[in-house]
Amino acid sequence: MTLLLASVTGSGEAEVAVTHGADIIDLKDPSRGALGALNPPVVRDAVRTIAGRRSASAVIGDLPMDPGAITTAVETMAKTGVDYVKVGLFAGSRRKDCIRALEPIARRTKVVGVIFADSEPDNELLGLMAQSGFAGAMMDTARKDGKRLLDHAEPAAIDRFVRGCRSHGLLAGLAGSLEAADVPRLLLLAPDYLGFRGALCDRHDRRAGIDPAKLSLIRGLIPQDPRSVEADRQKQEKADYWLLAARGYSGEPKDDTAVDRVLVHDFEISVRIGVYESERSNPQRVRFNVEAEVARATKPARDMRDVLSYDIITDGIRLIAAEGHIPLLETLAERIANLVLDHPQVQRVTVKIEKIQIGSGRVGVEITRQRAASVAKVFHLFPTAAGKGGPTD
Repeated sequence: MTLLLASVTGSGEAEVAVTHGADIIDLKDPSRGALGALNPPVVRDAVRTIAGRRSASAVIGDLPMDPGAITTAVETMAKTGVDYVKVGLFAGSRRKDCIRALEPIARRTKVVGVIFADSEPDNELLGLMAQSGFAGAMMDTARKDGKRLLDHAEPAAIDRFVRGCRSHGLLAGLAGSLEAADVPRLLLLAPDYLGFRGALCDRHDRRAGIDPAKLSLIRGLIPQDPRSVEADRQKQEKADYWLLAARGYSGEPKDDTAVDRVLVHDFEISVRIGVYESERSNPQRVRFNVEAEVARATKPARDMRDVLSYDIITDGIRLIAAEGHIPLLETLAERIANLVLDHPQVQRVTVKIEKIQIGSGRVGVEITRQRAASVAKVFHLFPTAAGKGGPTD
C-alpha cells in the first residue's frame, strides 16, 4: 500500500495531520526552500505531539554538497527523535561523497536520500544509497515554481525510479508540488509513499497553513494502509470506501445498465511492436482509442474521488509500452483492457489499436472485454510496493 506523507511546520499542524489521516508526518519549513529545515527544538516539540501515533520525518535543509556539513546536520536532526531524516542530494560532483560519508550514521539512523527531477536526477545513486545503508530514496522537485513532478518526468521515468528503489531494497517516495489529480496516476506506480505540502494548503500556497478539508480530499484518494498504528476499528470500516474512492468510485451504481463512458481517442505514442526482428529496435507510431463503460454512481461527481481519470488510461498505455518490445497488437490490446477492467467500476472496455505508418492506410485490431458477473466487487489496481519495511512495520 502507498502511504500519505504530509509536510507540516510544527506541533499544531502535526496534530491536524494525524487527526485527518496522514500516515507520515514530515517536519519542514516551506519558507526556506524545497527542503527547508525547522529548528531542532521545534522538531522535538512536534515529535512529542505526534507521540508515536505516526512515523515522523524531518529534513536537514537545502545544504551544499559538503560531506562534513551534511553529516553534522543529519546527526543533529536524528537527535530530535524523528524516525527518518531526509537529505537533499543536489546536483554537483560531491553527491556521491556525501552519500558515502553518511554510511556510519545510516547504519543506526533511517536516512532517506532525495533526488530532484528538475536537477540532474541520477538513478545510479540508488545503488550507492543502498550500499551505504540508506532506508529509502525520494524523487522531488528542487524548484517550487508551480511545476509538478509530472511536468519534469514522464510516468515511465518515475516508474524506473520506483522500480530501481525496489530492486535495491529502498523505500520509494514521490513528491514535488503534487496535486489531487496526480494521485491516481502515481498510485499506478505503487510507491511506498506520496508526499504533499501545497495541495494540503489554502490556494495551494505551501507557506499557508494546512486546510483539513484539502488533507481529507487527498486522504480519500489514497487507500488507507491497514498497517497504520492509528487504524482503529472505525477507520478499518472506512478502508473499503477509500479503496474504491481512490479508483474513482462513490456510491453504489444505480442499476446494472446505467453507465457513463470515459473516452481516450486518437492517443498516439511510439511503441516497439511487431513480429519482425527489425521491429524490435525501430519504434512505430501507434494510435489508441479506448472507451471504458463505468457504472453510474448515485451521487454526482464532485472531485477526483468520484471519477475514473482518463490519465490512468493514457499513463497505463505509456507504462505498458515502456516495458519493452511487444510482438502482437492483440497482446497489447489485452494488457490495456485488463488494466482498465482492474478499475472496480468499469463494466466493459473497447480497445482499438492501429499502426499508422503502414503504407497508405492503417492496420490494427479492436477488442471488447467486459467484467465477468462472478468477479468480486473490489479489485487491486495498484500492486503492493516491495520495500525493506515501511515506517509502520
